[in-house]
Amino acid sequence: MVRPVELRNKTIEGLRGRAASLVEHRYVTRFISWLIVINAITLGFETSNGFGDKYHVYLHLFDQIVVGIFVVELLLKLYAYGLRFFKVGWNIFDFIIVAISLSPNSGGLAILRSLRILRLLRLITLVPQMRKVIGGLFHAIPGMASITGVLLVIVYVFAVLGSQFFAQNDNELMQAYFGDVGNSMFTMFQLITLDDWSDIAKETIKLYPYAWMFFIPFIIITSFAVLNLFIGIIVDALNIVKEEDIKDEEQNVIGEIAKLNAKIDALTDEIRTLKA
Repeated sequence: MVRPVELRNKTIEGLRGRAASLVEHRYVTRFISWLIVINAITLGFETSNGFGDKYHVYLHLFDQIVVGIFVVELLLKLYAYGLRFFKVGWNIFDFIIVAISLSPNSGGLAILRSLRILRLLRLITLVPQMRKVIGGLFHAIPGMASITGVLLVIVYVFAVLGSQFFAQNDNELMQAYFGDVGNSMFTMFQLITLDDWSDIAKETIKLYPYAWMFFIPFIIITSFAVLNLFIGIIVDALNIVKEEDIKDEEQNVIGEIAKLNAKIDALTDEIRTLKA
C-alpha cells in the first residue's frame, strides 16, 4: 500500500484513520493480492472455448464481485487520503486500472474490457519488492537509452556494409538477408538475438568465404559486449534504489527517535513537577 508522502509519518484521526488502517492492514493487502492473482487466472479461463462457454455465468459473476471489491478498496483509500491520493503515481495507476474495469461490455468502449488483465499489474503497487524493481528500471532508462543509441548506430553501420558486400549476389537468400538496408537491419537484429545466426552465416560464407570476418566482430560487439551493458546499468540502478530505501529508513528511524526523545523530555518535566 502506497501512502502519500505527506501522511507517511502522521497519524490519521477519526473515521479516515480507521479507513486507512483497514486498507493498509497486512491481511487486507494479502487478500487483495490473492484476489488479483485468482482473477487473472479466471480471465484466462474465459478465453478457453470449452471452459469459458460452460462456466461463463459464474466467471462473469466472480469478475463483477472482484470489481466491486476493488471499487470499495479504492473509495476507502480516497476517503482516507483525500486528494493527496493522486499525488502518488502508483495510486493513479490503481485508479486507471479500476476505471478500465468499470468500462461497459458493449459499445465503443467494449475494447477496453480486454485490458482487464492489467489488474495483475496491481501486484506491483502491493508488493514493495516489485516496486523496487520497477523503480530500478526507471532509474536505468537514461543509461539504457544511451546504449540503445549506440546499438542502433552499430546495427545501421553493419547493415549498410552488409548490403554493400552481399546484396550484389542474385541469390534468393542473400536478397532476403541483405537485399536492402531494411532487410539488412532486420538480419542484424536477428544476429543480435542469436536466432539462427549460424544458418545465416553459413549460407553467406558459402558464397563469400571471408564473410566470417563480418559476422564474428558484429556478434562479439553486440551480443557479448553492448547487451551486457544493459545488465550492468540495471544492476547499478537497483543498487541506487536500494541505497535510497536505506536512507529513507534511516530518516524514519531518526524521526521515531526524535519523537521518543521528546516524549522522554516531557515525562521528565512531569516528574520534576510532581517532585516539586
